[in-house]
Amino acid sequence: MSPISTTAILLHGLCSTPDELLPVNAALSKAGHGVVPLRVAGYTFDPSPAGRSTTSHAQWIHAVANAARAEQAQGRRVVLVGLSAGATLALAALLYCAEAVHGMVLMSTPLKYDGWAVPRHHVLMPLALYTPLGRFWQYRERPPYGVKNERVRRWIEREMNTRRVSSAGAAVIGVPHLREHDRLRRLVIRHLATLRCPPVLALHAQEDEVASPANVARLQATLRTTSFRSVLLPDSHHMISIDNDREAVARETVSFIDAVAAAHELRLPSQ
Repeated sequence: MSPISTTAILLHGLCSTPDELLPVNAALSKAGHGVVPLRVAGYTFDPSPAGRSTTSHAQWIHAVANAARAEQAQGRRVVLVGLSAGATLALAALLYCAEAVHGMVLMSTPLKYDGWAVPRHHVLMPLALYTPLGRFWQYRERPPYGVKNERVRRWIEREMNTRRVSSAGAAVIGVPHLREHDRLRRLVIRHLATLRCPPVLALHAQEDEVASPANVARLQATLRTTSFRSVLLPDSHHMISIDNDREAVARETVSFIDAVAAAHELRLPSQ
């Protein structure tokens, strides 16, 4: 086998772990690609008392940018693969490391929280995030936990009850983490039309209960990219990497990164 020329940096959702993307990780490794399931201090779930505090969204971004540059320094092409908040984080990283990124896989991108299960009072979220009222509130995960598959949903509920975290994320997310993600999301929206973006694969559930497919349409209409392909998945909710369409998600991701790697190999003789 030839040396690994392409690395996928996997970015899980807010206050979660790389377990969210284990099926994608396994498929990419089997296909011969490098994989970095990135953990980010203050963003990734950490059960220790010290690990429960957040860091700034700027620190999250720079952690991703530094990881991308480190892979570039090894002569590899980098693809950022982000799920949910991880997709937002991948887009934000382009502000600092666009030259090191050669592809983007954006899964369940929440530019706007407009899915069918988002309550009407969500419009009041800024009061919790940016006023003293936030001291009395925290977000608790609740059914359907981002998944349509009932068996997976029951497993997630057991994990959250026993470990406070599952492949769908933490059982509880505090206001500091939510506030930093809101700042991250607003940053991306402000710069969306000016991002220098490599080829993009956008994967999204038709029945995403958190962020509707309108988010994909917005990405396609706004991003300045050489190539944009979207796939709407018919049998999942928000957590597409572990739900009914997980095999299609892994297959589409591998195919996309295969193409990035092939493009790299084609350019090598002329360098």
